[in-house]
Amino acid sequence: MDKVTTAVLAEMKDRGEKIAVITAYDWATAKLLDETGVDVLLVGDSLGMVMLGMDNTLPVTMEDMLHHCRAVARGSKRAFLVGDMPFMSYQISPEQALVNAGRFLQEAGMHAVKVEGGNEILPAVQKMTANGIPVMAHLGLTPQHIHQLGGFKVQGRTQDAAQRILDHALALQDAGAFSLVLECVPQHLAETISTRLTIPTIGIGAGPGCDGQVLVFHDLVGLYDRFRPKFVKQYAQAGQVIRDGVRQYIAEVKNGSFPDPEHVFK
Repeated sequence: MDKVTTAVLAEMKDRGEKIAVITAYDWATAKLLDETGVDVLLVGDSLGMVMLGMDNTLPVTMEDMLHHCRAVARGSKRAFLVGDMPFMSYQISPEQALVNAGRFLQEAGMHAVKVEGGNEILPAVQKMTANGIPVMAHLGLTPQHIHQLGGFKVQGRTQDAAQRILDHALALQDAGAFSLVLECVPQHLAETISTRLTIPTIGIGAGPGCDGQVLVFHDLVGLYDRFRPKFVKQYAQAGQVIRDGVRQYIAEVKNGSFPDPEHVFK
């Protein structure tokens, strides 16, 4: 299979082929996912919650992100790689955003970065894209704004709020974003935005009208059990498989049946 690029993703939207996106945070997972034919691997700042045990994404640092991005880049050969820019790594100034985004590509092997926000980050998006850094935008429920939003709540339910999200989406496209994540917005709004934009939309809790979908790997395979959002479909119960296997190992160690003759040297 050919390497996925921004041009490939644009062509997929044009011909109506859905884009499959999954988060990844380490070499082993990235290698497995890459072999499945997934289109995009997103090294999300969600790693703060599912890998580091944080309550939200706000404490995640640049060094956290670059560390995990490097691991994912080593494990992937085909997928398009996007690194999440963490809280306060792009908001202070366009110049700061450019420097930090450059590290994702230069030091960590990413092909693009993702940023959260609308009109307030347009100068940063313009600065990055003008200097050759592909930018995936993110609107709707933006986890880095969780305290301002008052929790993990659906966004864009009123006419005014929906119009604001649409306006921000169009502005981000004009600023050079190559794609847009829509998180936790009503299905009809996501469909409208996806129709109006020429760049691909990636939904998470935004319904089937988007050009693609993204899920957190740990949610998808049943490894994260603190909570399960309404939009998550669990495709495997890997957590239970792991618990069963480890319990069997413990039992065999305790009763002396492991290691058996097959697993010792003569």
